[in-house]
Amino acid sequence: MVHLQEHGFNVEMTDVPNVLPLKRRAGIPPSLSSCHTALVGDYVIEGHVPAADIRRLLDERPRVAGLAVPGMPIGSPGMEVPGRGVQPYDVIAFERDGSAEVYSSHGR
Repeated sequence: MVHLQEHGFNVEMTDVPNVLPLKRRAGIPPSLSSCHTALVGDYVIEGHVPAADIRRLLDERPRVAGLAVPGMPIGSPGMEVPGRGVQPYDVIAFERDGSAEVYSSHGR
């Protein structure tokens, strides 16, 4: 959340006892599931997606359900570790039918 706020996003957080129904309704493929789920405009953002990728998504408006960073890669927003570099990771654009492709890569 802090990363998004630092990059000009207005963030409203809601804790829910079970996030799985929300993830299912949003069409997040189980293989792309992560720790945080956000709704941004018409898109779903799953996991530690960099603000720059969310901005690009909102500017370009591709026909996808959303973006995801599976897992919690070291160095992704909110997962920084002092003295450690960025673990290479991909931001994945996905569709509700489960299809997916690399949207951007980081730490390479």
